[in-house]
Amino acid sequence: MKLSTRGKYGLYAMYYLARHMDDGPQSLQSIASVGIPKQYLEQLLGNLRRAGLVGSVRGSQGGYRIARPPGEITVLDVIDAMEGPLELSDCMTDENVCNHSLQCPVRHVWHRLTDSINRELSGITLGDMFQQPQECEANEHDG
Repeated sequence: MKLSTRGKYGLYAMYYLARHMDDGPQSLQSIASVGIPKQYLEQLLGNLRRAGLVGSVRGSQGGYRIARPPGEITVLDVIDAMEGPLELSDCMTDENVCNHSLQCPVRHVWHRLTDSINRELSGITLGDMFQQPQECEANEHDG
């Protein structure tokens, strides 16, 4: 299981906006400086805006800003906005995917793991990320 670039880049963009929330709206170019292709970033910011995580300001001094304090936005909020709800198996959302879904002993494992991952992601806020050592430099977001 790997997080897609949508999820990774969305989290990088949100972290950047959280870090610069007191600096006014941030231009697409400045957000892209963390290593996100500019055209792709526009799509991601649209998803984040629709999810209520970022706002946009028009005009020459416009750009994007975080919509809520960093301590109120969880990593799960960002991942859900980028990827949709995290489910480890299709049978968790559609019991008709498999003839054995309702009796499957493995399905219970997928539920437990999904619940555990979601609980962990919902327990980490953008504000919490400020407390971590800054090991990644701009343009080194490949993992």
